[in-house]
Amino acid sequence: MKKKENEQPEVDETTLDQTAEAQTDESPAEEQAAPDELEEMKKKYLLLYADFENFRKNKAKERIELLQTAASGLITELLPSIDNYERALANAPEGEISEGIQIIFKGIFNTLQSKGLKELPAKGEVFNADFHDCITQYPAPNEEDKGKVLDVLEKGYTLNEKVIRFAKVVVGN
Repeated sequence: MKKKENEQPEVDETTLDQTAEAQTDESPAEEQAAPDELEEMKKKYLLLYADFENFRKNKAKERIELLQTAASGLITELLPSIDNYERALANAPEGEISEGIQIIFKGIFNTLQSKGLKELPAKGEVFNADFHDCITQYPAPNEEDKGKVLDVLEKGYTLNEKVIRFAKVVVGN
């Protein structure tokens, strides 16, 4: 027997009834579970996305900080030479250190400043352990000078807002 093209296959009515019952057998709990599961997955996705964004931002920030402080070792090693030059300049008789040497030093120091090196203000400031290293204490000449820096033995410096050397100071007591 050949099938005709327009003829529909015979379907048993009991099969249709069973299929309809199976579709309506889903309980309300199962119907509610799918949207709840979807919401939970959305929350997990958003948390994961936020964590990734924070990670990416932190890595970018660390990279920038690393680039800014990459030369800190070299600059820290140059600071004693800068101190020695300043001591020599302060103690040299008039005209002992040539103008050319002074110009060279100013050029080097200006280059270091352009890379983020800054001198910490100390003399006359209130003692701050975050920036100053107290070497000794002397009696203050007056009440106003108590707790303030009276003298600076060694200048302190910051590199891009990070202290690379604390100022060694004498504090009024």
